[in-house]
Amino acid sequence: MQLRQLIPLAVVAALSLGTGCQHAASASAPTDGTPQTPAPFATPPVLTGTPDIATLVAKVKPSVVNITTVQERRVSRGETGDLGQLFPFLHQGQPPGAHPHHGGGGGDAVAKQQALGSGFLVDAQGHVVTNAHVVEGADTVKVRLADDREFKAKVVGKDERLDVAVLQLENAPTDLPVAALGLSEGTRVGEYVVAIGNPFGLGNTVTMGIVSAKGRTIGAGPYDDFIQTDASINPGNSGGPLFNLRGQVVGINTAINPQGKGIGFAIPIDAVKQVYSELVATGHVTRGRLGVVIQGMDEDLAKAVGLDRVRGALVEDVEAGGPAEKAGIKSGDVVLSIDGQVVTHSEDLPRLVAMHHPGTQVKLTVLHERQTRDVGATLAALEEKADRGERPESGPSVEPGARTSALGIGVVEQDGQVVVESVSPDGPADGKLRTGDVIQEVNHQPIAGADDLSTKIRSAGVGKPLLLRVKHGDGSRYVAIER
Repeated sequence: MQLRQLIPLAVVAALSLGTGCQHAASASAPTDGTPQTPAPFATPPVLTGTPDIATLVAKVKPSVVNITTVQERRVSRGETGDLGQLFPFLHQGQPPGAHPHHGGGGGDAVAKQQALGSGFLVDAQGHVVTNAHVVEGADTVKVRLADDREFKAKVVGKDERLDVAVLQLENAPTDLPVAALGLSEGTRVGEYVVAIGNPFGLGNTVTMGIVSAKGRTIGAGPYDDFIQTDASINPGNSGGPLFNLRGQVVGINTAINPQGKGIGFAIPIDAVKQVYSELVATGHVTRGRLGVVIQGMDEDLAKAVGLDRVRGALVEDVEAGGPAEKAGIKSGDVVLSIDGQVVTHSEDLPRLVAMHHPGTQVKLTVLHERQTRDVGATLAALEEKADRGERPESGPSVEPGARTSALGIGVVEQDGQVVVESVSPDGPADGKLRTGDVIQEVNHQPIAGADDLSTKIRSAGVGKPLLLRVKHGDGSRYVAIER
């Protein structure tokens, strides 16, 4: 199971033909199902002077739990010979210990896939927070407390986009130790942090490090905003807490970089608190949708659209009839802020929009043809889309045609479109355009043909980047080219 070049921290082991990822709360802990949320730095540090990690761990460790899930599937007798092929996620040095459990007839066997992860108790009612990928597809979930008490649990809510799940202990006792939740926004780069979890199924293990960076995008999902830490975390730490020295949870340990040492990632606890109550109440999260396709900005694109620096989210395409189109947002616009919150990077926009419920009216500051304006949009509901699979990109077949020397490309007209036939090495468009690209616009002006393309390029003058809108396959993007 990989998050591109990063992997979630669930450990998978085979059983039976097996497969299969602060303090303790006081008596005044909330009982309404809402996690405790202290004000920033409202509580004094657990430790002063030289960190006494042993004292900190003694206070917070009881709230950390180990999670074991089992998923069952029936397999034919012929499938039981090669566990490596049957369970491709069997890894990280876990001994298979595999024995097929034969069913009652037909020669089938029952394969049990066990995943190991971590979590932490967040209220006196027995709710546990962990990663969604830890309990993905689980038929059985068991939670073991630090004092070795074990309980069955059910998944009461799951948010795959954020990779967060909430469990409920069955027959939860009244003396549960609860983790205090801190504020990840106030966490500083360089702060000491402590990770506690269940790496490789070894049980509660403590490691220490610092916050290495914040706001990391790792390609795990649409709302990437990870805390990076060098506190050692490993497969099995998934869902476990990242504590600050006040004994407060500031993140959920979620992914590691398999090529790097001392590079782990945690979901900020502020994001978890935003969805927790809804997960407990309804089992899922509803989010708003603006109806745009966006792309990242670079220096050339920023200059081409008239920005003084790289910022905002460039609108690549607008959904027909969606909230953005109704608000007057066009392709090529740049969204600079939403409800006063600045869009520093393009990936900020989906996260900021998703913080609002469907039907919410939001104010967007948009750069349109080098002019800033405010528009209002009423968000629609974000729905799960059916997996349509990956379609290979391919351009139309073309015949040799005209060259546009100003960009170092050869183009032809095909079915009324201007198609890039070739790109000269080391030319202005090298690395920007590729064979099969369809050039649709120059500086927001539609292209009527190859001659029109050359005319618009010449009339744009020199010294400023050209902003091209380009289609390739089913997707389009903006490209800025310096001449």
